Amino acid sequence: MSFIPVAEARRAAPAYQGLALFAYGFRPFFLLCGVQAVLALALWLAVLGGAFDYAGPWDGARWHMHEMLFGFAGAAIGGFLLTAVPSWTGGRGYAGRPLVGLVGLWLAGRLALNPWAPLPPVPAAIVDVAFFPALALTLLPSLLRSANRRNYPFLGLLALLAVGNLLCHLDAAGWGTWDAGILLVVDTVLLMVVMVGGRIVPSFTSSAMKRAGTPVEITPRPWLERAALTSLLAMLVTDQMAPGGIAPGAAAGIAAALAAARLAGWKGWRTLSQPILAVLHLGYAWVPVGLSLKALWLLGGFHFAAAWLHAVTLGAFGTMILAVMSRAALGHTGREVVAAPATEAAYLLLAVAVLARVAVPALPNGLYGPALVVAGLGWVGAFALFTWIYAPILAQARADGRPG
Repeated sequence: MSFIPVAEARRAAPAYQGLALFAYGFRPFFLLCGVQAVLALALWLAVLGGAFDYAGPWDGARWHMHEMLFGFAGAAIGGFLLTAVPSWTGGRGYAGRPLVGLVGLWLAGRLALNPWAPLPPVPAAIVDVAFFPALALTLLPSLLRSANRRNYPFLGLLALLAVGNLLCHLDAAGWGTWDAGILLVVDTVLLMVVMVGGRIVPSFTSSAMKRAGTPVEITPRPWLERAALTSLLAMLVTDQMAPGGIAPGAAAGIAAALAAARLAGWKGWRTLSQPILAVLHLGYAWVPVGLSLKALWLLGGFHFAAAWLHAVTLGAFGTMILAVMSRAALGHTGREVVAAPATEAAYLLLAVAVLARVAVPALPNGLYGPALVVAGLGWVGAFALFTWIYAPILAQARADGRPG
């Protein structure tokens, strides 16, 4: 079963005569996501170690943050939507030249901001900001033809990501918009995680446990889903209007409670025997944890909650991305959706990395550096394993001989 709960065979792209890597949207972008996770973090560790200084429009820390959001998460978002939209709309999958063009645009953004010889700020911004608008324009015809308004919000979310990226680049020109841009992007990606998680986690849990002979009854609660998304929208707005204030802190606290209530209703403890399913619940669990830490930090200034941003980005974003990619790459290439031992090791390494990074503010000063090393190496190890295992799967034709 794939990560999109709709039969995909009739929606797949026609057989692609060429490199299988460009036969469906998830293939190149999931591979690039894994590579970017390893390279960008390894380079950041090198910067921290004094191996070299970043020469681009920002300092090294801002480049690291930008590349993890727009490089790593951006590739994952592109791969997901280019695969999900054909299933949602009943249209053809994206393959061949349009896909190659989007991949080239994403790569151009990474090259424009590379640590050694980045482009000047203005051309770098033009190249880098173009990706999300191009992705939205690619998806727009299919979404409009389907007339399913439930999926229209994703176009708006892509527009917000583009605006957030533009604000980051305007900061390099002296506009002072970095924090607004980063908060907008983090809140927008979090909205995507909550929206998509609400669709796939309960669906996969119900179907997988039924097949396993231990059915789980998950009661739909549309009111809770609407409330959870509304609270996140409120946090997004207040983060822009009063960043660091009481209003976004209160919105984060409410959103945390609602996300926890949703998660509890999905009965994730019943999935522990299936790691490729349980990791989805783990990834979503970082949503209420990260939001709770944000609320504690903004409302009470609790020092141990200072790493709330890493709980959201490394925890929720990183874990959900790894969980979805490892599942989708199997399901959409005609393979059994079961995590190999090395994939389970990747899940474990990532969990250790997130825990180490989130715990840093609560640790004694002498453990700060070692915890960062554990977090960095755990992250690199997790996505290096993913890339090693899944590169052949993503590059080769489907195991069942179908197109796509």
